Amino acid sequence: MNKSLVYTKTGDKGTTGLIGGTRVPKDHYRLEAYGTVDELNTHLGMIRSYPIDERSAQTLIRIQNQLFTIGSYLATDAEVSDLRQRLKTEESEIEIMEREMDELEAALPPLRNFVLPGGHPAVAQCHISRTICRRAERRIVAMQAEVEVDQWVVRYINRLSDYCFVLSRHLAAYFGIEEIPWKPDLQD
Repeated sequence: MNKSLVYTKTGDKGTTGLIGGTRVPKDHYRLEAYGTVDELNTHLGMIRSYPIDERSAQTLIRIQNQLFTIGSYLATDAEVSDLRQRLKTEESEIEIMEREMDELEAALPPLRNFVLPGGHPAVAQCHISRTICRRAERRIVAMQAEVEVDQWVVRYINRLSDYCFVLSRHLAAYFGIEEIPWKPDLQD
């Protein structure tokens, strides 16, 4: 296998190539969408850098692999390439994540208030990931206004933000961190 260069110099003028070869500006809605998914993926990797339980680490690896698939899907110009049709995106991936959330939540105390992010770096990283996930969802929905995006992608990202929240609560319990409830300061 030949070593490839990291730099191609093809983006030096402010454009980049989509899968299929179409060139678009670097601030194009597609790049905003798949770039945010890539950012999310790196933050999920950061969670795995902490000494978390093996089951959560394996779930995150599964999710990170799926995010690479979603990023490839979003980066593909369907008018030029058939890669979108060849990528494996299945409803079962959403169901697996939902079952994982259900099992994690079953072991947690009921949630009566919003909780303040923090308490442990891994917990805080889950909340950062959750908010980036919400931004990715907004970018994908914006992309959907311009080109067709399979609704599965939006559902997966939406469910992933829920998973990040549940994972934050699970990891707070795992590390023995007390969750701090948000107490609104309401005027009389």
